[in-house]
Amino acid sequence: MSLSNFKARVILLLFLGTILLTSCQSNNNSLRLATTTSTYDSGLLDALLLDFESLFDAEVDVIAVGTGQAIALGESGDVDVILVHAPEREEAFVNAGHGTNRYDVMYNDFIIVGPISDPAGIAGMPTASEALSAIADTESTFASRGDDSGTHTKELSLWEASNLELPANGGWYKSLGQGMGDTLRFANETAAYTLTDRGTYLALRDNLPNLLLMVGGDSIADNQDSTLFNPYGIIPVNGEKGNINEELALEFINWLTSEKTQEVISGFGFESIGQPLFYPNSAEWNNSQ
Repeated sequence: MSLSNFKARVILLLFLGTILLTSCQSNNNSLRLATTTSTYDSGLLDALLLDFESLFDAEVDVIAVGTGQAIALGESGDVDVILVHAPEREEAFVNAGHGTNRYDVMYNDFIIVGPISDPAGIAGMPTASEALSAIADTESTFASRGDDSGTHTKELSLWEASNLELPANGGWYKSLGQGMGDTLRFANETAAYTLTDRGTYLALRDNLPNLLLMVGGDSIADNQDSTLFNPYGIIPVNGEKGNINEELALEFINWLTSEKTQEVISGFGFESIGQPLFYPNSAEWNNSQ
């Protein structure tokens, strides 16, 4: 081999090594977050993530899906951390070894919204059970997310707790397989009732002129139905699955549950809507109050 060819190969190897090092550094600074459509549709993530990315020189890749899909992504090791709202499924995820621990982040509540005409006459009813019974009795159109999300899981549990047989899809019961924002828009356009988290409804309310809040009261403090409580938890995916950025996932969790970030969560939505869309609930936040 000539000296010139040898030098060329050395330069090429150095160049490839630089690319590889840059790639590794990029991967170390990239976090894959699977979360619910409610945290995305409400605008909360947009309000929070820029601060984290700036502080940690990191990039957060957000996958906004239903809770069931987010959990499945965690089980397959395709994300580093999940932020969801289905406590029993979260506990099962950790117990099965897919995640290492669950951390409280925040909460809001579920509400039932419906058309201004209110054909089932549910406005002001104190519980979801009464409202669902009236909707079923009158066969008023009900839009279900039908997407294995935390909201869909809650809806199914409410039908069961009300001793009501889940209606067949295709008649007055519409199972959409859609996220919260799309389900609300469908309900608005078709004069349907639906179950939603309060935060997403309030964030989109100005674009939903045909929907009114029917069950749950004007604020979370007015909600008389304790079954509509909606806690969110965050779980780092078990590093044994391979290719999991455990270090950055824990940095993200520590940042999200810190008193400073929880303070931002506590005020999110207040200025534009008049009430918070989510309420902080981390251990650090609660200990500081």
